[in-house]
Parts: sequence; C-alpha cells; structure tokens
Amino acid sequence: MSEITNAPQNLSAIDFLRTRSLANVVQAEIERMIIDGELKPNERVNENGLSQRLGVSRGPIREACSALAAMGLIEIIPNRGFFIRALTNDEAQDLSEARAGVFGCMAMMLAERVTDAEIAILRALLQRMDEIVELGDVHIYYPVNLEFHKQITHMAGNNRLELIYQSFVRELHIQRYRALSSHDVLHISNEEHRAIVDALEARDPVRSLIAARTHILNGIVRTRQAGQPGPVEQVEKQSRKASDEKSRDET
Repeated sequence: MSEITNAPQNLSAIDFLRTRSLANVVQAEIERMIIDGELKPNERVNENGLSQRLGVSRGPIREACSALAAMGLIEIIPNRGFFIRALTNDEAQDLSEARAGVFGCMAMMLAERVTDAEIAILRALLQRMDEIVELGDVHIYYPVNLEFHKQITHMAGNNRLELIYQSFVRELHIQRYRALSSHDVLHISNEEHRAIVDALEARDPVRSLIAARTHILNGIVRTRQAGQPGPVEQVEKQSRKASDEKSRDET
C-alpha cells in the first residue's frame, strides 16, 4: 500500500501498479537473457533494442534493470548506463564458498526435521533430472536444478538463511549455468544431488552437511573448468598466435 501512496503524481494508482507489473515481467525476461548468455558480462544494456524486442517503453526496462542491479546481476555506471555485471574470479570464489557454507548448514538443519513427504518431493525432482540428463539439455536441466536447491533451502525452515542463500544464487547464475554445460557434468551433478537426498533420508546431519557443501565446492571446480578453453579452442588460439607472429616477421 505504501508503494501506491508513493506513486508518481502524474500516474494513477492503477497505472502505477500496471507499470510495476510490466517491469516485473521485463525483469524476468532480462534475467533469463543474462542466464542464457544472450546478454554477455560487461555488455551494455541496449535500452532501445530491448524496448523494440519486448514491445515496451524504456521506463519498465530501466526499472527492471535497477532491480537487477540491486540483485547483483547488473551494474549501473553513471553517465554510461546499465551493464551486465562480470564477477571477478576472486568475487566468484568468495560467493561460491559462502554459498557452500550456507547450503551445507541448511541441509544439516533439514536432516534434523525432514519428513517423508519432503523426501518424496526431492526424489521426484531427482527422477526428473535423471530423465533430462539422458537428453543432455542444460536449458531444461538448469531450472529443475534450481528448484531442487530451492526446495532444500525452503524445507530447512530458516527464512533469514534462505534469503541469504538466494542472494548468492542470483549473483552466481551465469557461473552455475556454465558449470552445467556438458552431458557428463549433468550426470555428475545429479549423482551429487542423490548423495544429499540419501543423507537427508538417513536423518544424518553431519553427512548431509558434508554432501551439500561438497556439491557446491565441486561446482566451483566445474565452473573454473568450464571457463578454460577446450582442446579445439587451444589449437585455434595457438594457430592464431603463430599466424600473427609470422605476419610480424614478414613485415
């Protein structure tokens, strides 16, 4: 109600709510574009281009970008505009280690109170991810993966820790998506999920903490490996380097 009271004077309350609702839709779409890699780290957000693509004015786009900046996905540079935030390696490492600690703690808490019904929910998500692994499609796997983690943090029953964890998740979206970029990685990821659920079903707090924390720490390694060039990319890089050196020698 306070938001409506604080609406700009040239907007009616209903117009203000309509604008806010539209901004939420735009925000979700821009967040998806960031996660899917359509908007790259350090890339400037083209407000006019997005306005035409999404069929909205620049107002909701700016409001959505401001909200995403508060979430850590976008950076506001004065007099230049909105840019997709690029985490440094140190920032990503710090955030991932903090996320590992919080997730492990919440899994430990959940092990002490988890119900059979909650285990059934997690098992169903595991089965769904197993089916997706066979397809090898990270675009389908990733949202279910997010839901699995979200369910565990929600079931743990600590709202403050859940909010902290979700803030880490938002900032690390791009890194986590890259870490799941191959079929083999999807399989390994879900085996680690299974180890977490097995520990929870055993009502073993220590085992649950270790399984959950290890899963996140392993994800840090997978992210680092995903950011390194593969054999083909390395050959191409070496070939370009040799070609450049040859051109310099000839001149």
